Amino acid sequence: MDPQTRFAVGEKYAYSDGLGNYLQSEALPGALPAVINSPQKPPFGLRTERISGSAFVAPRHHSYHTFLYRVHSSMDHSEFMPLNITGGYGSISKADLANVSPNTHFWNAFPVPESADWVSGQQLLGRTGDPHKKEGASIWIFAVTDSMPEHQAFASLDGEMLIVPQSGALDIQTELGRLLVRQNEIAVIPRGVRHRVTLVDGAPCRGYICELHQGHFRLPELGVIGTVGLAGVRDFQVPKACIDAAARERIESCSAARIKVEWDMVARLSGKYWHCTQHQTPFDVAAWHGQCYPYKYDLSRFAALGAVRFDHHDPSLFTVLTARNHGAEPSTAVLDFALIPPRWAAMKDTLWIPYYHRNTMQEFFGAIVQAQDPQHPLNGKTAAFRPFGGGCMNAMSTHGAAEADLEREMARDTEQAAKVAGEGVAVFVFELDRPVVWSDWALDHVELNHWSKLKL
Repeated sequence: MDPQTRFAVGEKYAYSDGLGNYLQSEALPGALPAVINSPQKPPFGLRTERISGSAFVAPRHHSYHTFLYRVHSSMDHSEFMPLNITGGYGSISKADLANVSPNTHFWNAFPVPESADWVSGQQLLGRTGDPHKKEGASIWIFAVTDSMPEHQAFASLDGEMLIVPQSGALDIQTELGRLLVRQNEIAVIPRGVRHRVTLVDGAPCRGYICELHQGHFRLPELGVIGTVGLAGVRDFQVPKACIDAAARERIESCSAARIKVEWDMVARLSGKYWHCTQHQTPFDVAAWHGQCYPYKYDLSRFAALGAVRFDHHDPSLFTVLTARNHGAEPSTAVLDFALIPPRWAAMKDTLWIPYYHRNTMQEFFGAIVQAQDPQHPLNGKTAAFRPFGGGCMNAMSTHGAAEADLEREMARDTEQAAKVAGEGVAVFVFELDRPVVWSDWALDHVELNHWSKLKL
């Protein structure tokens, strides 16, 4: 249980540190203007562009804005037209209110397409709100076997994307810089930020996405915990500015000629795909400053807390990121992203597994492969264990241990501290404040719909 992951895939990018900090970065020295955000003549003849992820008058600690200084404005593109996805998972499955159920849902193994890239390899499982109204969140899975085409980029206009790789790694080029996101890391890409996803050494990657339609992800308040614990501010990594080679060459040669390469720009809005073309790379940002940016986090750095004398603490102590629901009761979240990692337990005369529970929140859970050895069975070398599945405890449905596991834990010697949870795998949870409206695709592939049938 090292405090950081010893990744099998080595890091190849540099980052700034600290979630929520106001940061600035230059891909070219001198590209960032001093003092004036929108100068009359930006350095190198660049164009000033701003991404606003919140209201202009939002409180400082809720303000998400970034200034970009780029070779070409992103305004110059063709008309957006509907895009029909034919490969991978195909079109986005319909989510209808008729698919709401109080039953517990379980998927032992999601189907994986034979060939799919970042766009065609995403499929909707369900929603707790409406992206058109900027309410709630959506749950997606992804299974990627191919890199995106060389001149294609994608952006979700429906919300922030929390990306949770379950196995494999993603190389993500964003307008603000590059991220290498490996299994046991997470990444967040803000609404509207364009990015291109490629694979590392051609190895496939699969996992989960929580698309937040309402507000922004942030760290939970620590209250009486104090200043240390859970996810540390300085452990979040933010990409540094990185400009495409052709755009850099244009700046350095002082050429006014536009490098005309047609790019396919794919966007998702209100749960539908659109695309347009433009004749310049979207990755021509020479400098930026602000606090609306992508970031990533190594889940092994999460400082899990727990009771050290007796009794079972609330699962809120496993919260990594949260998204506030400011229109609801105090301390209510649209969703919480929680991690249940391998850890030590030392609670005397206490059941070490969770009690039976009925929760006002909906709990979607899945597995993250922490083991980094490519030969480890969880990394796909055998068919003995297929961890790419998930489950959801829906509105106030009772969940807990199977009877055999309960009896085993009731016989445990709690005088001796011990490691709990399996080595090599962790469980994540999307805690959602509204019942999930499942997609037709999700219900077509559900294998169990009642907790008592689950054999742990």
